[in-house]
Amino acid sequence: MWQLYQFPLCPFSRKLRLLMGEKNIAYELVREHPWEGRDEFWHLNPAGRTPVLHDAGRGVSLSDSQAICEFLEETVERNPMINGSALQRAEIRRLVALFDENLYADVSGPLLHERMKKRLVLRQPPDSRVLREAMKNAHAHLDYIDWLVDTRQWLAGPTLGLADLACAAQLSVADYLGGIDWKGHEQTRHWYSVMKSRPSFRPLLSEKMEGLPPPPHYALVDA
Repeated sequence: MWQLYQFPLCPFSRKLRLLMGEKNIAYELVREHPWEGRDEFWHLNPAGRTPVLHDAGRGVSLSDSQAICEFLEETVERNPMINGSALQRAEIRRLVALFDENLYADVSGPLLHERMKKRLVLRQPPDSRVLREAMKNAHAHLDYIDWLVDTRQWLAGPTLGLADLACAAQLSVADYLGGIDWKGHEQTRHWYSVMKSRPSFRPLLSEKMEGLPPPPHYALVDA
């Protein structure tokens, strides 16, 4: 069986968990704190980042969330998440890159550093300026997601795809850390509620980071 090395607030691990849930792929969670720098983990992934998907029986270790998602798309035919025409698949990949790179760099990444790593690892107070900037950036990203929701059935087109999973993974981490103000973004809020109601999402809503509880609304499907 696959073992997925991750920690609860890793958005890239969450993207992979959502994909594996949608495709009904069995796996076992292994808690990994990459900032601890364990030699055994660096042996699995020299980049020292989560997620890592490992099958000891087959001697297979896969790293980088997008590489793993593409591998699973190629090897597990059911419930494809990068589907449609070549143009539609290109649009899915474009949006996945946008959410993995820009949304993470502007919003979820800074929130993770200030509200998780500083609190649990560095034992330092958060920088309020960085938090304000991340929440300001969140509004700009939510404006674009509002437009996608208004013009398409799902973010990248007519069917649920990896773009939806990647976006929901990043927003879920930001929401857990109290960095999302949903006022004025009813389109995205409704889409996110639909995502939260999916069976693949429920394990994420129930998992918490020790010493860092989420806000009361976090696990509510309609909030």
